[in-house]
Amino acid sequence: QRYCQDVYRGQLVSVHSAARNQELQKLAQTYNIISPWIGAVTSRRAGRWESYWEDSSPWNYANWAPTNPVHIVTTCTTLSTRNGLWRSRFCFQLRPFICQY
Repeated sequence: QRYCQDVYRGQLVSVHSAARNQELQKLAQTYNIISPWIGAVTSRRAGRWESYWEDSSPWNYANWAPTNPVHIVTTCTTLSTRNGLWRSRFCFQLRPFICQY
């Protein structure tokens, strides 16, 4: 997120529809990017696990893979270029990412 902000003046992408999810999946496939970061974070807030977008936009769509999101520690989210499903990952992992402007 910070890299998107500091270098590109953007934010990690938020996804609000199946069409947008598919568009991003195809974009990543075109550039041979495997499982890029998107802007979804899952963390414990006020005693409950909650997913939210880094850009503070409404949480109105999700495409989680089975058994995701993981509710153990705060996690960030990747988009599978193979099937478009989202998976929880440890946020410190270095991965490609998709910024939006």
